[in-house]
Amino acid sequence: MYLQQSKSRGRTYLSFVQGYRQDGKVKHKTIEKLGYLDELQEEYDDPVAFFKAEARRRNAEIPALEKIEINTGEILPEKTGLRKNLGYCIPKAVYSELDCRSFFQNKQRCMDVKFNLDQVFRLLVFNRFMFPASKRRAYDERDRFFERAEFSLDDTYRALRCFEKLSLPLQKFLHKRVSALIGREPSQCFYNVTNYYFEIPYNDEDTTAEDGSVKRGFRERGPSKEHRPDPIVQMGLLMDSNGIPVAFNVFPGNDSEKTSLLPTVHRVKSDYGIDRIVIVADRGLNTSDNTAFLSGINDDNSHGDGYVYGQSVIGADQEFRKWTLDQKGYISDELPGDEPDETIIFRHKSRIFAKKIQLKGTNGKRTKTMCIYQKQMVYYSRKYADKQKKERERVLAKARDLIANPGRYTRATSYGATAYIKNLSFVKDTGEIATGRDLSLDTKKIEEEEKYDGYYSIVTSEKNMSDIEIRDAYKGLWRIEESFKVIKHEFRARPVYLRKGEHIKAHFLICFMALLLMRIIEIRLGRRYPFSTIRQSLVNCSCTPLEQNYYLCDYRDECIVAMEKEFGIDLSHKYLSLKDIKKIFKHTKAEAV
Repeated sequence: MYLQQSKSRGRTYLSFVQGYRQDGKVKHKTIEKLGYLDELQEEYDDPVAFFKAEARRRNAEIPALEKIEINTGEILPEKTGLRKNLGYCIPKAVYSELDCRSFFQNKQRCMDVKFNLDQVFRLLVFNRFMFPASKRRAYDERDRFFERAEFSLDDTYRALRCFEKLSLPLQKFLHKRVSALIGREPSQCFYNVTNYYFEIPYNDEDTTAEDGSVKRGFRERGPSKEHRPDPIVQMGLLMDSNGIPVAFNVFPGNDSEKTSLLPTVHRVKSDYGIDRIVIVADRGLNTSDNTAFLSGINDDNSHGDGYVYGQSVIGADQEFRKWTLDQKGYISDELPGDEPDETIIFRHKSRIFAKKIQLKGTNGKRTKTMCIYQKQMVYYSRKYADKQKKERERVLAKARDLIANPGRYTRATSYGATAYIKNLSFVKDTGEIATGRDLSLDTKKIEEEEKYDGYYSIVTSEKNMSDIEIRDAYKGLWRIEESFKVIKHEFRARPVYLRKGEHIKAHFLICFMALLLMRIIEIRLGRRYPFSTIRQSLVNCSCTPLEQNYYLCDYRDECIVAMEKEFGIDLSHKYLSLKDIKKIFKHTKAEAV
């Protein structure tokens, strides 16, 4: 940029002009119009000297783009992808604050690994966060990041085995870092289980090692959340009250999710140094064994933890159902609803109740009866009643169609409707509906269920919690459900295309890490933006290389501006040199460019 003095009707006009090259020719464009010299002399003693000095000052601060030569006739070769993503500097900044690089460096000193584990992990995590795809595709498209990738595709798969071995130590390390950086209150945690399917027609076979030990198959058919017949693996996720993941475990698809809670609580309390923990979980985890352990009546847990469980009213015993329908004792509170300016009526009642549970004796049978005192709260919701009626009517429509056209259905496709049909049975080998039976709706069961529409119960060991506090604690489970949706849909964690058990576990460690980064970014932004908005903004924040190590940036929105302010990263410039980009990533500490 320089000061240009041009003549106009006998007067001298000053302006800042930028020179550049196009198709080998030097061209100029006006950057800023300053005014007529005679008018500027009234404000400046020597306008020419002043603005020449100003041009030199600006040139010193901003690299001169007139040195870039653009060939407008240049042709792109086939299969060219020049764009690089710049937005991932935000999750990378969080990754660096968590100091994951130091973790992998320290662990790798004791491992016979020739490539950089942290480099591989960063690539797979950032790719899962930004552009979820297979491990092979992540490696093939690694150039979209400003990252060093001094490893091969084979190294990428070798690293998965290492990540599986380091999964538990890394979870413990991340807990300490999260606690130090943003704080964490682990005394109340949410736990739930989901599963992920594999598009394969068979279960994994059990294998026998040389020492005679049997290694169970990992991908097994089980109770799929999507009601699919494919083999699955299951993932249990523990989350703190802020919605930040604490720990996870992965187990075979044919294991019961009910037995996954206690090992996770054991490990987290021991590894993380937590004295007491209150688990919030849905009714699927409400079992005698889990309740006994968390109540502290087992020798393994003498201090006693706590629980807040959902409980099915219609699945409870007769005394509980009678107490639920008895309108005596119900009180009403006005509470804020989910929508702005919405008020809901919360009708509820509670009691302290001595509940008897049966535990396994030394013979493995449930012959041991124990009594625990828990607070039981039941409430009624008109919205929940309408939802239950609508869902039941949908299933009943399917049941009526099955009765009229049994040949259209099998055991797999009749899911849900079978509960309302009398005399229904299936052929064991084919799964088809057995013929020669008089099928009809079970009207008594339908009428019995309708009595309890709108009622729901929550039980807890925390007898001093108010009914509203119990409700609010249980409502927090929506964040863990949302986290599963993020992993499945945004991170596209399913179907899983890996075969080996250790690779599958490493895959979910990568998903866990991406989820952790996302939750921290959400919290740092004050939860003003949903994850889908944050992720899409970061994906769009990309740049295209020009000539001589310059990049053209073409996207910036409100969400990007908010992240710039929070993380101290400036993404506002339209043109960035490679040197500028290095400065942006230098603040993330990890190796780049």
